[in-house]
Amino acid sequence: MRDEPQQPAAQPELEPQHEPQRRKAARDVARSVTAAKPGAKSRSGSAAQPAATPAEKPKPKHTTRHSTRQSGKQPTQATPQSSLADVDGGMGLGGFDPRMMERQMAALTRLLEAQGFESEEQMQAFIEQLNTQDMPLSMAPATPLEEAQDLIYEASGLHGKRREALIRKALAISPDCADAYLLLAESCRDINQARDYFEQGVQAGERAIGPAMFKQLAADGAFWGYLETRPYMRAREGLASILWEQDEHTAAIEHMRALLQLNPNDNQGLRFRLTSWLLTTGDDLALKRAADLLKQFKEDDSAFMVYSRLLLALRTKGAGPAAEKALETALKSNPYVPLYLLGVLPPPTQQPDYYGVGDQNEAIIYLEEGGVEAWAARDEDIAWLIGAMIRHGAPGLLNEQTEPRRHHKRPPKVK
Repeated sequence: MRDEPQQPAAQPELEPQHEPQRRKAARDVARSVTAAKPGAKSRSGSAAQPAATPAEKPKPKHTTRHSTRQSGKQPTQATPQSSLADVDGGMGLGGFDPRMMERQMAALTRLLEAQGFESEEQMQAFIEQLNTQDMPLSMAPATPLEEAQDLIYEASGLHGKRREALIRKALAISPDCADAYLLLAESCRDINQARDYFEQGVQAGERAIGPAMFKQLAADGAFWGYLETRPYMRAREGLASILWEQDEHTAAIEHMRALLQLNPNDNQGLRFRLTSWLLTTGDDLALKRAADLLKQFKEDDSAFMVYSRLLLALRTKGAGPAAEKALETALKSNPYVPLYLLGVLPPPTQQPDYYGVGDQNEAIIYLEEGGVEAWAARDEDIAWLIGAMIRHGAPGLLNEQTEPRRHHKRPPKVK
């Protein structure tokens, strides 16, 4: 029997003016500084993130997963960048956890706010002093929610009783700490209980942001830039994944679409699964939405998107020139997807943690995270692909060792 968190006490709502210009400046500088800290890794060639190595945890019985992706040729190699605009907000369990970067950003933002700078020049001078003297980025939390979130940052790198104790302590301090519910869901073995935790996390995140701030940030297109929104977005992503697994497909898709509306740049990497989900659903509305999504991210040449474009061409234009052209483009991007999908290559005994755009691991991850469902939704699509691969000489592709165009870190599955 699980220990239920206490009911939240009434708390004053955050008003839009809660983030004055000084705080905005402090937050922006905190991003650039933490992005350049040693140990950071780039995501999709743009944003930096730190490496983390939490202890291994046992696999739960259910298989709900998130698929947000970070890049880096090696787990410990640093590629500093100048902005955290694309820092990933998904959950990682055995590899990089974006909460570690957020922990640095939150601490530095509080430290900068407390200085009472009168100009941006003063702030920059203080930052230079921090870097020169290698001063710790620390500042005591100012609110119960910040105190609870600091405990969750600590708990996210632990497991067992210590982790559980910190989570419960955080919820006792602030029931509005959405990430606390996420940690409970991550280690939960029962999918229904995990769903309940994700739902509580979404509700906690909404309370923490407040309706006025939520509305303003969404209208301004600044939702992702506000650090306090990310636990809410992680919780809602987790809820969508479980809903899909429980065959509540319409609800799952609507949650994903809503998250993309809040964060059109898709820092969470939701477009990959959402496109496959829409193609799996396959009705006219879903196909239109898939087409819109693929158009929105038309520059994305990953296997996740190029094979979705191929499948969309088959669904909307049939087995003709458009599909043939899409297949040619897809094979150039990643020739391994059809080989795994059709059983020419055996499935791996262990799921990859890293992938490169164009390599076998990318093909495995694409198929595992929605690709197989999307292709299996119509028998005629598989039949067409078999014939097309015979024409293209699939066995010959086995001897081609293509060099990945980019390398990415794949966070472990949500547990």
